[in-house]
Amino acid sequence: MLTIAISKGRILKDTLPLLAEAGIEPSEDLSVTRKLIIPSICGEVNLVIIRATDVPTFVEYGAADVGITGKDTLVEHNSDNLYEPLDLEIAKCRLMTAVVTGRELPVGKIRVASKYVSLTEQYFAKKGQQVEIIKLYGSMELAPLVGLADCIVDLVDTGNTLKANGMEPLDLIMNISSRLVINKASMKMKHQQIKALTEKLKIAVDNRR
Repeated sequence: MLTIAISKGRILKDTLPLLAEAGIEPSEDLSVTRKLIIPSICGEVNLVIIRATDVPTFVEYGAADVGITGKDTLVEHNSDNLYEPLDLEIAKCRLMTAVVTGRELPVGKIRVASKYVSLTEQYFAKKGQQVEIIKLYGSMELAPLVGLADCIVDLVDTGNTLKANGMEPLDLIMNISSRLVINKASMKMKHQQIKALTEKLKIAVDNRR
């Protein structure tokens, strides 16, 4: 049995058609079921539906053989114990800094709100900018509006949420898409299964270009 950990939300929605092209379909409607482990119709794969930030951990420690999550999550997790053989080219967005529209960042040390602490530290360190990072898990746009932070670092898709809250994107940190990651031990123990899955997914990705 092959176990695939998939991020909830948009990534899951974009992943299901790719998996279907690879011959893997859930035995239950994921929009209805509250189950966290769902067998595939073929009976050879279990799908584990979890938070994006947990996918690398599940895969790294062998609770899942394979995982699908965003590049932002993988970089933030920063593990050398995962293979990352394939960019699935889904759930694309950008990791950016954003500020209140028309407002310039103050001179000197600034306060930045983000859930991406490591990525934010790395980005501003490269710029030589001193920052105090305030870790938040959601409603990031509130931070500059109420004076908690000078700017935020967050994922931007259409930019509509920023605009609706009187904010605008500033600097691009990195382009993001979802990646296939593999547990190193599973790659040895279940090599044929994982190789076949990777090849089928690559064909599905190529066909979409």
